[in-house]
Amino acid sequence: MSSEAAVQNKPEIRAEYLSAEDLKIAASLLYQAYHDDPLFLEIFNGEKEDYEQRLRAAIREELSAFWQASQPIVGLYLGEAMVGVACLNSPDQTVESERFWHWRLKMLLGAGYLSTKQMIEKEKTIMSAVPMKHYHMLSFIAIHPLHQHHGFGHYLMAAVDTILQEHSLSEGVAVFATMQKYREFFNDVDYQVVKELSFGKVSGALMVHYRHS
Repeated sequence: MSSEAAVQNKPEIRAEYLSAEDLKIAASLLYQAYHDDPLFLEIFNGEKEDYEQRLRAAIREELSAFWQASQPIVGLYLGEAMVGVACLNSPDQTVESERFWHWRLKMLLGAGYLSTKQMIEKEKTIMSAVPMKHYHMLSFIAIHPLHQHHGFGHYLMAAVDTILQEHSLSEGVAVFATMQKYREFFNDVDYQVVKELSFGKVSGALMVHYRHS
């Protein structure tokens, strides 16, 4: 095969909003990405046997909440395969601590009362520390394990930046990074640390990407 033919047959990389039928794949990607995250291990008691079950339930209900609230959920595709996903809260519907009741009831059943309470408190603390009034919150981001370290994360963050630029009222995007590799990644795409936060035994960095005027 010639090099020209190889280029022509190379799968297309594209970012687009998720459809309802892709939510299960997105949930699987997020589960893999956050399974070993220190904050989720802390909140959902990683040492217990039902940790994975409760984490899956929490991610599933979080995605459902994003979908029902019409919040931006972006998928990154290599050809027809989803290789990445990012979930944002937009400035006009930033998730508040008082979740709507049907979500909270499902969360209580799937993740447990204490974990639900800790997750809500975590969100309240992070949001109160963001140095902006109107902003997007990058709540979840994941790249398929087989496609990491190949630049796909940068493609996905470019899509996030496009969403930011299309929303004239948003001052920027905030994200909470719990691991050094996450800090390095976000720093590489123009996010800066604005505050260190701690939740129990877990510490992390609140990072912000400001809108370019």
